[in-house]
Amino acid sequence: MANWNSVPLEVTYEVLGWFAFISWSISFYPQVILNFRRKSVVGLNFDFVVLNLTKHSSYLIYNASLYFSPTIQNQYFQKYGYDQMIPVAANDVAFSIHAVLLTAITLFQIAIYDRGSQKVSKVSIGIVSIVWLTAAVCFFIALPNNSWLWLLTIFNSIQVLMTTIKYIPQAIMNFLRKCTDGFSIGNILLDFSGGIANYLQMVVQSVDQDSWVNFYGNIGKVLLSLVSVFFDIIFICQHYVLYPGQKPSELVTNPEQDDDQIREQLLRASDQSPPENV
Repeated sequence: MANWNSVPLEVTYEVLGWFAFISWSISFYPQVILNFRRKSVVGLNFDFVVLNLTKHSSYLIYNASLYFSPTIQNQYFQKYGYDQMIPVAANDVAFSIHAVLLTAITLFQIAIYDRGSQKVSKVSIGIVSIVWLTAAVCFFIALPNNSWLWLLTIFNSIQVLMTTIKYIPQAIMNFLRKCTDGFSIGNILLDFSGGIANYLQMVVQSVDQDSWVNFYGNIGKVLLSLVSVFFDIIFICQHYVLYPGQKPSELVTNPEQDDDQIREQLLRASDQSPPENV
């Protein structure tokens, strides 16, 4: 296994890694806090959360297995060379564990808070079901020959797929509602910072080792950063440029609340009407 050639680069690598971990980890809290304060999840796309849970679960399996398993590490070295470094750091494992936990909490909030007429789409349920069924089939294929590194590439591919599609429902929902109310921009800003730091961390490792193997050896981590940053830019544009300060009050998100608002306005109008002349 290769060692670091430059102490400053090694320190930079660790700093960037833990900065990404902190940014990405904190990025879950603005949405959780916003849901708690509003006692509502209206405006948060449920498909985004369900797909996100599958994404982070598969990413946790990949990171934890490659980081802790000597058998899988040996298979990695046999494929990419013993002079290479394992492309998974401790901060990657810590982030994955935290991400699964916080995403599960957000899903629990969806179950207990006001959600209006929103619900998880059948398309998302179908995608998640197919993904985990595929993962189960691949496990039994890998079992006879102990092809664990190949199996991890499947989980890595799953998290890349989920990263690519998980943002789409929320972006479309913001577009249709013409606002981002209910979806925390703090989450996006922190996610953007973490994505940049995560990508720079891999660049630092490649510069130190004078090799770019860690990029195609862990293509999932690369795409995770690039895809996240791409969609974060879209959400930032939606929040600050396209729909700044707009509220969804113009749209019907909960028919019962809308009826109550109309009734309240009618009563207020009747109270303010001038008396009839006798």
